[in-house]
Amino acid sequence: MAGIGVKLNNIYGKRTLTTNIIGMGYSTVMTIAPMLTVIGALCIMEHFLGFDSVGYATRELFSCTVLYIFIFSLLTASPFNSVLSKYMSDIIYEETFEDILPCYYVGMILNITFSALFGISFCIHEYLVGNVDIIYVFTGYCGFVALVLVFYSMLYLSICKDYKKISFFFMIGMTVTVLLSFLFVKVIHMSITYGMLLALAIGFWLIACLEFALIRSYFRENSGRYRRVFHYFREYWPLVLTNFLYTLGLYIHNFVFWTTDLHMVIVRNFVCVTTYDMATCLAMFTNISASVIFISRVEMNFHERYKAYSEAVIGGRGADIEITKKRMFRLLAEELLSLARIQFIITLVIFLLCMIFLPQVGFGGMTLRIYPCLAAGYFILFLMYAEIIFLYYFDDFKGSVLTGLSFCIGTLIGSIIATHFPDIWYGIGLTVGSFIGFAVAYRRLQWMEKNLDIHIFCNGHLLQKSKGSCPSPKVFDRYEQN
Repeated sequence: MAGIGVKLNNIYGKRTLTTNIIGMGYSTVMTIAPMLTVIGALCIMEHFLGFDSVGYATRELFSCTVLYIFIFSLLTASPFNSVLSKYMSDIIYEETFEDILPCYYVGMILNITFSALFGISFCIHEYLVGNVDIIYVFTGYCGFVALVLVFYSMLYLSICKDYKKISFFFMIGMTVTVLLSFLFVKVIHMSITYGMLLALAIGFWLIACLEFALIRSYFRENSGRYRRVFHYFREYWPLVLTNFLYTLGLYIHNFVFWTTDLHMVIVRNFVCVTTYDMATCLAMFTNISASVIFISRVEMNFHERYKAYSEAVIGGRGADIEITKKRMFRLLAEELLSLARIQFIITLVIFLLCMIFLPQVGFGGMTLRIYPCLAAGYFILFLMYAEIIFLYYFDDFKGSVLTGLSFCIGTLIGSIIATHFPDIWYGIGLTVGSFIGFAVAYRRLQWMEKNLDIHIFCNGHLLQKSKGSCPSPKVFDRYEQN
């Protein structure tokens, strides 16, 4: 995380309006450019290839396939990546760069194995029961595995602070995707949906290969210490659980509504609720600027205070530790409040613009009635995520797990209850779950402020643990001959 903060410190250093705009733009590019590139490529293909001329069921099958690829690739990749990110950060701090490739290969095997087991079972069922063409199923599966690898390799490039390359690779991949889709549909005369899906899968594989090549160019030495990576999974398993619960909570309200009478079955197990899913996307985009604000303000400023506190703990006096701790938590509270205030204004403006202009481009009805509750929910959710990051700073894994669990369960129960209410309240489950998670994380931060000294000095390990025989208690023997 600190890597972006260092870059932004250099940009914001002059404290002018121009540098503020540049800093915000840089943060935007680093956070959401890959996502916007994919969306842009899909829009171009659908517009110029005559996607609207395809039958309704075929269009929905393609849309569900792309939706499932993104959702389940995140669900399968994010839990492992949290521990691997922790391992990478420690390796870079220790400057033992030869241990990075073992981490990369172990993580790749875990991600591919877990995603393959999940994806293969789903694909076999869709082919045998859903009667989906095997070529179409296999192509979607290849796109799913490729996107898992893309998300996984992005972790290493982010830690290495090569954010521009990530956006650049996505631009290359999606450009190739658009060109190939025209080739497949216009020249080879494939069906529109399959040509788009095949081109998208190839584009994802191209991005994954480019990321792999860049990582191998960075790290050439391999220590062969693979066992240490598995040790991290045993020691930091709460990170796996927290990230899984958080990612599951992002989509569990969609899963609940996929089981209601509103759902539409394209083929067996390909289920969606178009109105609710579209409202979810709109609400998420409404609040996506929270991540930009978090990177450009909260993380950048807080990291300096956290660094000062860490240096005081390592070599400072008791008074220095107490002063830096108070400054750190005071800034934490200020930045959380600032994040909430700025994001509220941005959310309100985007919300009003959406309510005014979206009906003119075809959005309306139930989608816009569901949208307000979901927009409020995602507003609180991104604030909760900022709190989880702060808990990670303090190694409060118990607090992060409790936050993720309360958020996930609260969203699940709230969404089940919301299905019995009018459609304007359908998004209340996410709102309630996010608020519960936010409250739990905020309470843990308050507890951490009061008990940080105990957490740091009593729960830490000053001596390195190791296995072996116990050394002799004898220190000196005056009668022992040299």
